[in-house]
Amino acid sequence: MKKTLVFGASLKTNRYSNLVIHRLKNHNIKTEAFGLKKGNVGEVQIKTNLNDFQNIHTITLYIGARRQPEYIEKILELKPKRVIFNPGTENKDFYKVLEDKGIEAVVACTLVLLATNQY
Repeated sequence: MKKTLVFGASLKTNRYSNLVIHRLKNHNIKTEAFGLKKGNVGEVQIKTNLNDFQNIHTITLYIGARRQPEYIEKILELKPKRVIFNPGTENKDFYKVLEDKGIEAVVACTLVLLATNQY
């Protein structure tokens, strides 16, 4: 399975980004995490520098549209094959930017995709 980057990862156990890290690992998906605070979620280290990531297939977003513009260029530099916009992260302008670069923009819930074997 190709590598996934959880973008907007949180150390707080009640956050969906935290839960999805565990679920991705349970599905044997190579998982990396980017967030504002360093730490570990299980065996996955949350990193705060986007230059630490390479060969990312999927980015699953957990930051809202208001905060996305500051990260768009860095996300494009990572050259993912797809970006999943989880509930609360929808951004039509960003979808267009991604699609213009040949990157699939998926509006879905990563937890649901995993639970229904559609990931």
